Amino acid sequence: MRLSLRFLIPLAIALGLIAYVVAPLVDQLTLRWFVRDVDIRAKLIATAVQEPLVELLGQKGRDEARVLRVEAFFNRILQDERLFAIGFCDNHRALVYRTPTLPQNAVCPPAGVEPEKTGRILVEPSGTLHVAASPLEVDGQRLGELLIVHDMSFIQRRSADTRTYLIYLFAAIGAVVALITVVIAEISWRGWVAGIKALIRGQAMALAPETRARELQPIARDLAALVRDLEAERRTRDESQVSWGPESLRAILHEDLKGEEILIVSNREPYIHVRASGGIQVQRPASGLVTALEPVMRACSGTWIAHGSGNADRDVVDSSDRIQVPPESPAYRLRRVWLSKAEEEGYYYGFANEGLWPLCHIAHTRPVFRATDWEQYRTVNRRFADAVVQESRTSNPIVLVQDYHFALLPRMIREKLPGATIITFWHIPWPNPEAFGLCPWRGELLEGLLGSSILGFHTQFHCNNFLDTVGRYLEARVDRETSSISLGGEATEVHRYPISIEWPPAMLAGLPDVAQCGADLRRELGVPLETKVGIGVDRLDYTKGILERFAAIERLLELEPHWVGHFTFVQVAAPSRSSIEEYQSLDARVRAAAQRINNRFGSPGCPPITLRIEHHDARRVYALYRGADVCFVSSLHDGMNLVAKEYVAARDDERGVLILSQFAGASRELMEALIVNPYDTEQCAAALRLALSMNPAEQRDRMRSMRSLVQEFNVYRWAGRMLLDASRMRHRRRLAGARRGVRVIGLRGSAER
Repeated sequence: MRLSLRFLIPLAIALGLIAYVVAPLVDQLTLRWFVRDVDIRAKLIATAVQEPLVELLGQKGRDEARVLRVEAFFNRILQDERLFAIGFCDNHRALVYRTPTLPQNAVCPPAGVEPEKTGRILVEPSGTLHVAASPLEVDGQRLGELLIVHDMSFIQRRSADTRTYLIYLFAAIGAVVALITVVIAEISWRGWVAGIKALIRGQAMALAPETRARELQPIARDLAALVRDLEAERRTRDESQVSWGPESLRAILHEDLKGEEILIVSNREPYIHVRASGGIQVQRPASGLVTALEPVMRACSGTWIAHGSGNADRDVVDSSDRIQVPPESPAYRLRRVWLSKAEEEGYYYGFANEGLWPLCHIAHTRPVFRATDWEQYRTVNRRFADAVVQESRTSNPIVLVQDYHFALLPRMIREKLPGATIITFWHIPWPNPEAFGLCPWRGELLEGLLGSSILGFHTQFHCNNFLDTVGRYLEARVDRETSSISLGGEATEVHRYPISIEWPPAMLAGLPDVAQCGADLRRELGVPLETKVGIGVDRLDYTKGILERFAAIERLLELEPHWVGHFTFVQVAAPSRSSIEEYQSLDARVRAAAQRINNRFGSPGCPPITLRIEHHDARRVYALYRGADVCFVSSLHDGMNLVAKEYVAARDDERGVLILSQFAGASRELMEALIVNPYDTEQCAAALRLALSMNPAEQRDRMRSMRSLVQEFNVYRWAGRMLLDASRMRHRRRLAGARRGVRVIGLRGSAER
């Protein structure tokens, strides 16, 4: 108590001095605020009365009658309790109209002196007054000044009230501080605060052994862990302030995730080894998934688990089926999983691509579901779950599961590694509940995906469809406010993560400039340099709208024949899933359509369509982007479509035009593209005509805006956002576990006492 009194008496004196000093400052500040408000009020009154006052001054009649009318008008205005008096000075600065209450020293401004911007303060026996002079003008002609006088006595009343409130405030602060001081003194007397502080600081040896061992040390340990986790949570970066690149991803791994292990699981591998005449060659598949994830893995140095599909893949792996990639500069580990021919037929070609792919893409192709394919799908998902467990060096890795090939995998991993943080990204659209209900195993697929900690889609529309689907077919709690789903006590967050590409694209390094790429492309095609060239780059898939694209080109040449011989379109179509009948039929139809259009509109040396159904490496594709005037993306239904972003990234000359389907996820971001409905042939032909004739200035404006967006929202940001969300989730779980531990310790301590 003596210690408390030594503290409280100086505190009371200090608070009294502060109140003594602060009160006059508050009075001055309050006076300035109110003077400013009264100035504004005077200007508003002058503006409001200007029109009727001008009308009164301009009325004909005797001067005495006009004076009476003006003064009566002024008296009506004075009904406001704060207005004290009004006067009017003419152009000769003579006070011609006034109310009886106008002070004698409230005179007109001298001739040649403009009215002050702020009012003057007059001290009269009746109180403090504020006098403001506002000019009265009509059609630019000055008629005089209006004197408006306000009563300022209300300021004194409010200042007195403010001083009273300040006294009460400081008294309350003193009382609260006194109470806290007494409580702290009491706790200190018992020794708890000193003991806990000593333990947290590592000074446990300063305490008595029995105290150190039995009571304070467990609590201090938990408090220290909580402090560390809270500090880590506080330091989590605001993603809008991060310059996203490989270094920022590494920083997240080292600072937010403490270097924890990253595993990626996908069906397609980033590098394929194939036998060729010169030995074993390395190919990079034409896949948007690989395009997006490969730069992320180079930055994270984790492990990528994928199906080994190359005919020379087994020849280059070690005894554990692993190989370091990229070949030219190894940065991460690729673990290959081997599938039998029957497993590949049922899991990949069957259930995944004849069932789920058409089910999720509304492209008028009937999905096919076979029980045998479903069994192979489950078997292969289990095989990959085993590979994840084998490759994981810890019990709580971060696992990024990619795409519709592994809908069952998250739940299988969760069963084997309960502490894992599983981020599943669905790269294709998610259909509405009615469409998804066609799948005979819809419940198993949904439960498998809900083994994820975080489930990501390209667009909010797909997130909403998934929430609706779960609400329709599962007994789960769907919380739309937090965008989360709870099934069996486990929560899954559902978020939008628009995928992108690396910036700047590595494939641009060493490529010729745009002009040279354009000249090389036209020389390769055998067309004149002034020929306009369009480009389409796709897998040969019915969802990409290749036939619809060809129909638009045909319609353009019908409507505007002068483009015949002056425009050619290069269609790169990588073969895909050629063992499926629907894809075989599409291949034949695409070839037939191109040949028919070329026969109809072909001219010597310049066919309307140059069809290349073959694999192109990434550098070659970027060279085509740089050489083409127009890129046409006509997806009938697509999750994102990274071709659109690749074309934008390739055009560092800020030229070229992107025609983009409204059904591709990229259309939600690249709104400066020419957005079209690929089913509307007339609209697409019109977009082609506009693209081919667009002036360079408009091309530059559109391309500059799109390039800025792709640069900011690149693939590192896409991955970084998911990893930051994983970091926050792991912190919350550790905090929850620590809180449970503290409660258990508290209960045990109570029982012992």
